[in-house]
Amino acid sequence: MQNNFIKKIFYLFFPLLCGSIIGLIIGNFIDYPELVKPPLSPPGWLFPIIWSILYLLMGISYYLYKENGKDNKKINIIYYIQLCLNLLWSVFFFILKWRLFTVYYTIIFTLIVIWLLILFYKNYKLSCYLNIPYLIWLLFATYLTIGVFILN
Repeated sequence: MQNNFIKKIFYLFFPLLCGSIIGLIIGNFIDYPELVKPPLSPPGWLFPIIWSILYLLMGISYYLYKENGKDNKKINIIYYIQLCLNLLWSVFFFILKWRLFTVYYTIIFTLIVIWLLILFYKNYKLSCYLNIPYLIWLLFATYLTIGVFILN
């Protein structure tokens, strides 16, 4: 029973924990305030709030998917791949300053998240719906990434 509880906590909070760790790692490298940003760019303080919500929704969606007896190997793999891609984006953009690379990376990453949402939709629709804000934010992040690349 305790092992089952630990699994549930892991599914729920693993994305948030990973995002928090990456946030600590990149904290001293963030140059967002100095960048020329495209129109509609949010203030820097908003990003940790948005990402915390999105990571929680991601964890809840995966938890519910697993809790409802779903265990599609492809979904499991794509879920963790997209999470790794998500976390590495910050390293490429803020630490390495690979702005053009992150433009292409963001597009590919977003397509993989779309694939995950399609798989969720086919297997457990609620998990798909809970990730729609994530997809919307990634589309907006793609715009911001392209804008930052062009303007800087």
